[in-house]
Formats: sequence, structure tokens, C-alpha cells
Amino acid sequence: MLRVWRATINSLNGLIFAFRSERAVREEVVALILALPLSWLVGVTPARRVELVVVVLLLLVVELLNTAIEKLADRLTLDHDPQIGRVKDMGSAAVGVALAIAGLTWLFAIAERIGII
Repeated sequence: MLRVWRATINSLNGLIFAFRSERAVREEVVALILALPLSWLVGVTPARRVELVVVVLLLLVVELLNTAIEKLADRLTLDHDPQIGRVKDMGSAAVGVALAIAGLTWLFAIAERIGII
């Protein structure tokens, strides 16, 4: 039980640090807060409402992982390193893909709500 408690504290500390240090994380937390009530307006079924919130959570997860990669890379060296640059670009691409998934999911749900599909 102590291990679970410590893991929870570490996770909370990581989330707080990311929230304080990264604008993108703050923006995605705001998106999550907005997604909670909006999912009830947009989602046609309970499952769709859950999907709309989960896809924003997925985006936040990917952003947290990207932030961790960037912080670690910056800790290794602040000099320009092409390989580290490519790793950072891949992390950014992952965020972009997650953002596209979230956006398409929300657009699909909105189209479903207004009767286009």
C-alpha cells in the first residue's frame, strides 16, 4: 500500500510540475475541463460522451510524455545535437497525431449530433 501511495504522490508531483512549466499542458488541462461538460452536449450516447473525454485525456498523456522527453533531452545537453532534435521532433509529431485524433473524434461527434451522419 505504501508503494501505491508513493507512486500516486510522484504522479501528482509530475503533473503539477508539467502544469507549472509547460503552456501546452496547461492548455490541454483547460481543454479537458471544457470537454467534461461539452461532451454531455455533443455526445449522442453515453459511450460517445466517454470517448470525447478519453480522447482529450489521451492528448494530455501524449503531451506529458513529450514534455518528459524534451526535459530529459535538455538535461543531457543544451548544445545542438541532430539526433536529439529528431527525437524531439518525433515527440512533437506524436502530439500532433494525438491532436488530430482528438479533433477528428470531436468533429465526428458534432456531425453526428447535428445529423450530418
